[in-house]
Amino acid sequence: MERLQTHSKLVGYLLWIFGFTGAHRFYFGRPVTGTIWLLTGGLFLVGWIVDLFFIPWMERTAARRYTAGRIDYSLAWILQTFLGLFGIHRFYMGKIWTGVLWLCTGGLFLIGYLYDYCTLNGQIDELNAEDREVVRGAMLGRA
Repeated sequence: MERLQTHSKLVGYLLWIFGFTGAHRFYFGRPVTGTIWLLTGGLFLVGWIVDLFFIPWMERTAARRYTAGRIDYSLAWILQTFLGLFGIHRFYMGKIWTGVLWLCTGGLFLIGYLYDYCTLNGQIDELNAEDREVVRGAMLGRA
């Protein structure tokens, strides 16, 4: 059975343009190398150029690792990357109280912003898996 796509190559390449920050690596669920790219300017731009060819592979591995569902990974990452200081991605995921907190504190004074860069895929995966369990339970209840 083929898994639904969770991450987009197009969004990966869009974030790759800012790749010296590691944004594309964080997006595809690689927080360790994303942090290395962030701290070293994309491994002094060499790793950034090499990643131009690795994005299709990173997309395939992300699709195997994460659960597709109600919350779209690409939209959440675009919101996090470009509007993250305002907590828009948290409102989108249904985390209203932390969205308000982010809005009032600029992403918890940037610490929360970095935290979400490292954990956003896991947060979305967890919410999508919970939704899938609710649907599965509802279907079993009807049977």
